[in-house]
Amino acid sequence: MKAFFVQIKTELGKAYEVATAIADAEIASEIYSTAGGYDLLVKFYLEESQDIGHFINEKLHALPFIKDTYTITTFRAF
Repeated sequence: MKAFFVQIKTELGKAYEVATAIADAEIASEIYSTAGGYDLLVKFYLEESQDIGHFINEKLHALPFIKDTYTITTFRAF
């Protein structure tokens, strides 16, 4: 399994609705509200064979009220 994070910017006042939609879809490991340039920080896990770009496009960008995303991939350091 590979872990990656996505910062999500939502339409104004829609952060809780987006977080609920992600939780209801049961696609995320963890969901956090954040302050700053993005509204949510979400941790996902995918099988090594799955493509992160396709996952984000099909699972996240399909949800309403998401304005922007920023993906952070992780690597095994040790």
